[in-house]
Amino acid sequence: MRIALAIAPHDAQSSAFVVFRDRLEVGIGKAARLGYDAVELALSKALDVDEAAVRRLLADEGMGLSAVSSGRVFAEEKVWLTSPDPAVRARAVDILKGLVELAAALGTTRVNIGRVRGFVHDGETRATAEGRFFEAIGVVAEHAAFHRITIVVEPLNRYEINYVNSVAPEGIDVIRRLGLPNVKLMPDVFHMNIEDASIAASLLAAGSMVGYVHLADSNRWAPGQGHTDFQAIVGALAAIGYDDDVAVEILPYPSPDEAAAQAIRYLRTLIPPAAL
Repeated sequence: MRIALAIAPHDAQSSAFVVFRDRLEVGIGKAARLGYDAVELALSKALDVDEAAVRRLLADEGMGLSAVSSGRVFAEEKVWLTSPDPAVRARAVDILKGLVELAAALGTTRVNIGRVRGFVHDGETRATAEGRFFEAIGVVAEHAAFHRITIVVEPLNRYEINYVNSVAPEGIDVIRRLGLPNVKLMPDVFHMNIEDASIAASLLAAGSMVGYVHLADSNRWAPGQGHTDFQAIVGALAAIGYDDDVAVEILPYPSPDEAAAQAIRYLRTLIPPAAL
């Protein structure tokens, strides 16, 4: 199980939940020196980065790429898959296709879908919003399948969005009904702490649907700085046979460097390098 750190380029807005918003050579270098195995890139579109330069940086630092995250697409590009406006939906699909192609070129197998999936708009039914989401994600997933990319859908808490909040039962139900082999769940234990009755039980219920995991403590600080039971979480992941990447997506407190250091220091007590 590799441990990754979510980072973003220096021009990312503060709404990007990463510890390092800096030149990628700085973020990747710091993650490598702290002992992370990989990074996750939070991007608003594929053109945010130079593909060849990123490949070179990762190779120079001996780092993997766990995923390309689309979290910034909703916040910065102002597009989402449930929009009533067909042009907005089409733009969201095009951006996600671009991120899929970039992810494949950079050697990762995942693209995250968070708030860009959209929400249930005022005056509309959940069925209407979900119909748009299912249609659009189907197009993105087909493109992703061609590039051997898995789309991982991240349930988010009710204070951020009103569609797909919990892993169990909501996320599991959506993934089952979608029925697309390369669309899986991406549990984020910060959101699960708000929405799921039991983080460990929900992970066990999701089982093979789990395609990627975000780690943050109950206060969204580094793991070990709140009250989340990470030992139980790691145990649940082991029980479902998940031994793939997990990524730290946390607030940069008390400082970016210290937050990143706290996270890897604590997680290595549960996921030692010898287990990789």
